[in-house]
Amino acid sequence: MARIAGVNIPINKRLAVGLTYIFGIGKHSAANILKAADISPDTRGRDLSEADIARIRAIIDSEYQVEGDLRRQVAMNTKRLMDLGCYRGLRHRRGLPVRGQRTHTNGRTRKGPRRSIPGKG
Repeated sequence: MARIAGVNIPINKRLAVGLTYIFGIGKHSAANILKAADISPDTRGRDLSEADIARIRAIIDSEYQVEGDLRRQVAMNTKRLMDLGCYRGLRHRRGLPVRGQRTHTNGRTRKGPRRSIPGKG
């Protein structure tokens, strides 16, 4: 089983799909990585040699920010907005939608399950 950037790449899936298991790499980035490493996207994870894995690892380490570093950066960006006290930061702090969606009838994804108000008919 290939382990790249701290993530186990599935052995039965195509590499173009398997690389997307790494946080920060989508379909487009996976295709670009495989093209730079000169590996066919149709290759399965079990067919990778150690040299192939090393090439993929080297490309990801040099050109992409993935997993822990990327998660930390996203969290720091959110924290920065909250510390600034800007509108987006306040919405993050209150657990409400940040990008202008209506909340009167929708927004349950961010707000969580409905809470009943006692005494309301």
